[in-house]
Amino acid sequence: MLPPLLRQRINEALQGVSMDQLAKASEALSLRYRAELRDGRFHLSDELKALAYLAARLPATYGAIRESFAKVIQEYPNFEPETLLDLGAGPGSVVWAAQDAWPKLSKATLVEGSSAIRAQGEKLSKNLKATTITWLDADLSKDSPTLPEADLVTLAYVLNELEPETQEKLVIQLWGLTKQVLLIVEPGSTAAWERLMRLREILLGKGAFMLAPCPHGFDCPLKQPDWCHFNTRVERSSLHRKAKQAELAWEDEKYSYLAFSKTALALPKARILASPQSRSGLIKFKLCNQEGSVTEQTFSKRNGAVFKELRRKNWGDSF
Repeated sequence: MLPPLLRQRINEALQGVSMDQLAKASEALSLRYRAELRDGRFHLSDELKALAYLAARLPATYGAIRESFAKVIQEYPNFEPETLLDLGAGPGSVVWAAQDAWPKLSKATLVEGSSAIRAQGEKLSKNLKATTITWLDADLSKDSPTLPEADLVTLAYVLNELEPETQEKLVIQLWGLTKQVLLIVEPGSTAAWERLMRLREILLGKGAFMLAPCPHGFDCPLKQPDWCHFNTRVERSSLHRKAKQAELAWEDEKYSYLAFSKTALALPKARILASPQSRSGLIKFKLCNQEGSVTEQTFSKRNGAVFKELRRKNWGDSF
C-alpha cells in the first residue's frame, strides 16, 4: 500500500487531468514497456506520460520494490542504511519505499534522465521528512556520471531500456559504489529474468555475495519455460482503476529481483518459488534449495507445530 502522503501528492498532481487522456497514455506506455522499445527516446518523454505513470504504474512498482526491501530485511536484519543511490529513479518510487523500510535513511541521491518524470518526482518528494534528497540529470544509456558511494544502491525497472553492454557496464559501476547492499528489481517476465541471470553471473564473478532471493551462489537451477519471479498484490485506488480502465480493486504485479551484499551472510535453507498449494490437511512447496537444486516438498498436519508455522509461509519467503 502506498504511504498516505505519497498517495495524497499523486492525487494532487493529477487534479484536473482528463481521465480519458490518462487512460490512453497509460495504454501507450504499457505497449511500449511490453515491447521493450529502445529507440533513443525516454518512455516518459512528456508530462502526460509522466502523469499516466503516476496513476497507472507507480503503485505497482512501489509495491514490488517495497516487497524486495522486505526480503532484504528478512535476510539482513542488522542492515540500517543511512545513504541511498538510485539509478533511473523515475518519480522516486525507491526513496519512498526505502524510507518506509528504513526510517534512519538520511541522504538519497536520485538519478533520472527524463525531465518530465524527474519534475514529478521532485514535486512528490519535496520536504520528505528525515531524508535529504539530491536529484541528478543523467541519461543512463549515454552518460556515465560521477556518483557518490552509498550504503544501499538500487536499480529498479531500468534495464529493459538499456542495451546489454550498457547494462553490464552500469551494474559493474554500481557494484563499485555499493558500501553494503545492491538491489536490482525488474518486471517478472522471462526476458527480465534472463537479464538478471546474466548480471548475477557477472556480479558473483566480481566478488559479490548473494543476499536474496537465491539461497546459494551456484548456477540457477531453473530452465525455461520456468523462471524465477515473485508476486505482490497492489491495492488500486479509484483513480488508479480509471487510469487503467480496470474494474478490480487490486492487481497482481509480477516482479524479479536480485540483492547482493558486500559481506557473506548466512543464507536460508530454501526460497519458496511459487504459491504454496494447500488441500485437505496438506501443503506443498516448490523450493529453491541451498545446494542449488529445485524440489517440491509436502507437509501434513502430522508434522504438528511445523505444519502450523508453514501455513503462514507465502510465495517468496525464505524457508
